[in-house]
Amino acid sequence: MIVVTGATGNIGRPLTQALADAGRQVTAVSRHPAEVPDGVRHVVADLAEPAGLKPALDGAEALFLLLSGDLHAAGASPADIIGEAAAAGVRRVVLLSTLGVVTRPFGRTRIAMRELEDVLRGSGLEWSILRPGGFASNALWWAESVRTQQLVAAPFGDVGVPVIDPADIAAVAAACLLEDRHIGGAYELTGPEVITPRRQTEALAAALGTPVTFRELTRAEAHAAMSRSMPGELADDTLDIIGSPSPAELAISPDVERILGRPAHTFADWAARHVAAFR
Repeated sequence: MIVVTGATGNIGRPLTQALADAGRQVTAVSRHPAEVPDGVRHVVADLAEPAGLKPALDGAEALFLLLSGDLHAAGASPADIIGEAAAAGVRRVVLLSTLGVVTRPFGRTRIAMRELEDVLRGSGLEWSILRPGGFASNALWWAESVRTQQLVAAPFGDVGVPVIDPADIAAVAAACLLEDRHIGGAYELTGPEVITPRRQTEALAAALGTPVTFRELTRAEAHAAMSRSMPGELADDTLDIIGSPSPAELAISPDVERILGRPAHTFADWAARHVAAFR
């Protein structure tokens, strides 16, 4: 049995489906009740309280660990999740980390993630580490303005990074959970092209078949908007990355194609599959 945390999100949902389609028993873990594929067990648990995972881990052989905000919740000890997994007899853990542990290793959140990577490496368990860059699904931030105003408003309109389709992350995670050849692998996951917000807007317009206008925000405007949904420190950090990506953050990794035997999806591929969110 394989346990998938974050099972109702952009990565966990397709990963859960892929594992179920492969004929594996799956336990989907999320913070709130949710629909899951037929035949999949669902457990509600908060990863900020690792002991609450015990019912989900009972009988599990592998764990996909996606922490998101749980890594930084007050009093959280994500390393305890790895300890709970080992105590439950879990043999393999696939950890969703971030490319930032390589490209910008000294930020507070990335130091915490690197420490968690080190705990996993030293746990005695089989492990794989996935380090994605920016997500194509971050474009969903623009969905409401596209629906209501045919408008994308974003900073740094002509600065791009190779965003990754979360479905590709899910496919790589499935391979790491199911195939022994990925044990001990740390994979950098990017899309196949550097794409700017202005070009993302063009791809959304093409998918919709209607014009979409791009308006460039100043950094201050973007910071004010982002700070409504995240801490100001994190907003500054994000703007530093998307406004001045380093050469390492611009590099296109071959790891998705190496693992899956096909190229990573483009942003246009992602937009075509998710066009309903923008109508």
